[in-house]
Amino acid sequence: MDEKRDLLILGSGLVGMTLALAAAKKGISSHVVDRADPAELTAEGFDGRASAISTASWNLFRNIGLGETLKPHACPISSIAVTDQMKPGRIDFTPEPHEGSLGRMFANRALRVTLFEAAAEEPLIAWHVKSEIIARHRGEHGVSATLHDGKELHASLMVGAEGRSSPTRDEAGIAVARWQYNHRAIIAGLEHEKPHDNIAWEIFYPAGPFALLPMLDGENGSHRSALVWTVDEKDAAGTLKLSDRAFLAEVDKRMGDLFGTIHSVAPRASFPLGFHHTAKIIANRLALVGDAAHGIHPIAGQGLNLGLRDVGALVDVVTDGMRLGLEPGDAQLLARYENWRGLDSFMVALATDGLTRLFGIPSRTASAVRRLGMGGIQRMPLLKRWFMDEARGIIGDLPELLRA
Repeated sequence: MDEKRDLLILGSGLVGMTLALAAAKKGISSHVVDRADPAELTAEGFDGRASAISTASWNLFRNIGLGETLKPHACPISSIAVTDQMKPGRIDFTPEPHEGSLGRMFANRALRVTLFEAAAEEPLIAWHVKSEIIARHRGEHGVSATLHDGKELHASLMVGAEGRSSPTRDEAGIAVARWQYNHRAIIAGLEHEKPHDNIAWEIFYPAGPFALLPMLDGENGSHRSALVWTVDEKDAAGTLKLSDRAFLAEVDKRMGDLFGTIHSVAPRASFPLGFHHTAKIIANRLALVGDAAHGIHPIAGQGLNLGLRDVGALVDVVTDGMRLGLEPGDAQLLARYENWRGLDSFMVALATDGLTRLFGIPSRTASAVRRLGMGGIQRMPLLKRWFMDEARGIIGDLPELLRA
């Protein structure tokens, strides 16, 4: 039997490992269990995905001591341009110079490498890699997980951080509302002629958004962006099978001359798009974080940021409780966590779902109405500022770790 720790975190993805490190900064110990091999997860070209990190999430990374390590890998987002099919009537979200960026783009690999290296050096984290869980137990006095090699891990609180298909959530019988969009996101890295000027483009087409996200220039000085292209599920297989030349021709149709000539495209990946939200994010000695609790459309780039807000809130309530002599799995603390995070995550999920449906209406009339509305927002500085603050994640009751 391994020593009993405060948290038993099931899943060492971006959210799960950030939770372990944030907890450690507050003196909270954890077991972290994952079936994956870290070497595979941090290999070059593993998935090609990138993440937009909001201002609040960046504060979290800085506050747990990762800011200096991550800073060289960050590409600031100085502006966000939103347009309906590249027609007149776009919105430009550009903060004042003294307000800083709207966020930062990171290759997921850079985030993983930084988190994993920090975790390997942290004595309060016991990291169990390439480990299959064969049994989970949540009892009156604690929780445990039995690994495939017979080892038992014990803690006060179990945290489900395994992502959208969380077996911990399902085993706990927590109800989930879910639906599919019948869309698939195609992801690829682009190298292009013109600089992106740190602008993130969200171009809406009836089949879904076509996003161009700024990335750091390559070592050879090449200009790079991450493409997230949403296509109808029925068209996805054909799009993925296109030759690089044909694929780039389709990309060029949708982005015009924004970046000049596209020189190359990285290997493409894809994943289906769906929505899910749990009825509860807690159970007896169990808390859910990240995609285990809520999965949203990537239309606004807020999925990871929502999970990092979960991290900040859970660490806050557990830290406060332990100061009062309560253990991390105490029901009062879990109720506070759910009250704090339940409504916020649900409202963000509804907003992204509504945007997806609004911009998916295909008619010319709908497009004209959308562009009229966008033109109105463009002329309303206060409303634009509210949207920018939402994108930064600085509105509402923020956990301590997410504050500047």
